Amino acid sequence: MSRFTNLTFTLPLELLQAPNDDSRWFVVQQNGIVRQFTGTNPSSASTYIDLSAITSRVLDGGEMGLLGMAFHPNYPTDNRVFLSFTTGDPLTSRVSSFTSTDGGATLNPATETVLLTINQPEDNHNGGHIAFGPDGYLYIGMGDGGGGGDPWGDRGNGQRLTTMLGKMLRIDVNTATPYAIPPTNPFAGNERCPAAGRASGNCPEIFAWGLRNPWRYAFDPANGDLWVADVGQGLFEEVDLVTIGGNYGWRCREGAHDYNTAGTPGCSSAPLIDPVAEYDHTLGGSITGGFVYRGSQNTALVGKFLFADFESGRIWAWIAENASQPRQPTQLLDSNLNISSFGQGNDGELYVVHYNETGSLHRINFQSTGVIDTAPRLLSNTGCVSNADPKQPATGLIPYAINAPFWSDGADKDRWMALPNNQGISVQTDGDWQFPNGTVLVKNFRIGTRLVETRLFMRHPDGVWGGFSYEWNAAQTDATLLEGGAVRDLGGGRSWIFPSEGQCLECHTEAAGRALGLETAQLNRSFTYPQTNRTANELTTLNHIGLLSPAITDAASQPALPDPQGSSGTVAERARAYLHTNCSQCHRPGGLAPTNLDLRYTTSLIGTNACNALPQNGDLGLGSNARLIATGSSASSLVVNRMNRRDSAAMPPLASNTVDTAGVALVSQWIDSLSACQ
Repeated sequence: MSRFTNLTFTLPLELLQAPNDDSRWFVVQQNGIVRQFTGTNPSSASTYIDLSAITSRVLDGGEMGLLGMAFHPNYPTDNRVFLSFTTGDPLTSRVSSFTSTDGGATLNPATETVLLTINQPEDNHNGGHIAFGPDGYLYIGMGDGGGGGDPWGDRGNGQRLTTMLGKMLRIDVNTATPYAIPPTNPFAGNERCPAAGRASGNCPEIFAWGLRNPWRYAFDPANGDLWVADVGQGLFEEVDLVTIGGNYGWRCREGAHDYNTAGTPGCSSAPLIDPVAEYDHTLGGSITGGFVYRGSQNTALVGKFLFADFESGRIWAWIAENASQPRQPTQLLDSNLNISSFGQGNDGELYVVHYNETGSLHRINFQSTGVIDTAPRLLSNTGCVSNADPKQPATGLIPYAINAPFWSDGADKDRWMALPNNQGISVQTDGDWQFPNGTVLVKNFRIGTRLVETRLFMRHPDGVWGGFSYEWNAAQTDATLLEGGAVRDLGGGRSWIFPSEGQCLECHTEAAGRALGLETAQLNRSFTYPQTNRTANELTTLNHIGLLSPAITDAASQPALPDPQGSSGTVAERARAYLHTNCSQCHRPGGLAPTNLDLRYTTSLIGTNACNALPQNGDLGLGSNARLIATGSSASSLVVNRMNRRDSAAMPPLASNTVDTAGVALVSQWIDSLSACQ
């Protein structure tokens, strides 16, 4: 999977193209704005429509907002574009059409024609996806209204045919205004369903029912099959192959399992259709539907439905012949993305949308076997190690070491860097180093003499970093790619955590430049190079071979971090170096931590925003004297407390089972020596 454009978007929920226009892309943002760009390498995006002129309710977030978009299938001959969003007080789901008044460059909010409104009892389970089927009708996916304790919400709307909640709706926007009922809908002869309350009869807009919260669905262009991803309750996520008049079980069933058959009207007599595929909540927690792949890549996944999980980032395909258990999908990739939607180009190629305040778009690339393109399965096939002895680096890799190493549960580490030909390292003004696309960083982890793990951290050709973990076999002859993370028992009461791909980027933050430890102050040290057994300063060596730009000609004039467990440097300097390496990748401006801490080495103590600062998320039992860093009292300091535990409040929050007792002692000694925030 590769980055598709370097643009970012605010809380993106959908990516699509207009019929008959392969050059332009549209990104639906939850905040009520649709952005557009042209080509695959645009420098900017522009606004296609901004719904804030209509209502502020679309800006509310959560499961509300601008949720769906569909071009009329005859666009631009029929220049209507349909949007689905939440609005109003009381909360209402609305589907409207808009047109352009400037030749298609933008949509004019003032041209709104409201087609359909549905009152929402709660602010969740709003569904909201819309798409035209091959029959030319508009399909609208509606959640069950949420609110588990509300009889008008989640307590059975999926089975109530007198409400449009919990349904797949189908309307005709071509033959009447605002819409007509397709004559083949199951209840086509009845009066239209009201926006609020219940209809006197079954709603004629209904195409299928028994849905909880359909979040993305798509028609197979080859045969018209309708594939729907329905978000589960507490145990299962499901994929349904939806047909007219079908009942897909909620809230009698969750997935293929009984849920509330006694408490939901009609469960005992209803013929229920089980999902085609499902997975449980050990693998994710909120399904996102995709598309049936009909692109031109050479892959066995042509004709297979792809989908993902918003919470875990996993991507699957439904491949019936691969299922070792009923309804078991085939996992293709464990990504680090919050996948809110898939996109499909007019050429049939697929994309995923990463939901974030700075959300991004990614193109799916397949291997011929069908698996989404990732790293080689064996370390020996990566090109990063010797073919003859995978325990040794490949020719051309540059070994390095750092002054203040990261705590890795007592493991010893060997490190190498591999740079593309004729490219070097950009030394930033703050001393951080930026690496060119194509760079690979290699790190071996040893417990005693045993190799346990090798991690590769690669900057892909599109500039996106990704991490890969390889687990060494018992014979120490090779290592195998381990996807999704794992915990292994090493014996003797010791376990080892292999991080998932997503967890790699939780530590290797964008704010810290991704490549941790590679900065001027960390490599300003002597190092004995194993190839030659010669000892030299690393900055001097890298500069000598022309890799540093701008050049560092005098290493002695550059800063150097002390070794936290070494003999040089004061206690304060060594403690701050420890925090810099182990904590500052998240605790710095722009970091992932939900605080304003700045634990970089060069930040003054008062500038860390931790000194004598009150805790904002509980005192962890330390009482009224608790501070983030309490001058003169490590016992009252949350920084020390969190370092000294391995539970949900631990720091680091992942990838460590063992407390660094020496690190705790060092930071405690420093804090106990403080008399003021100076």
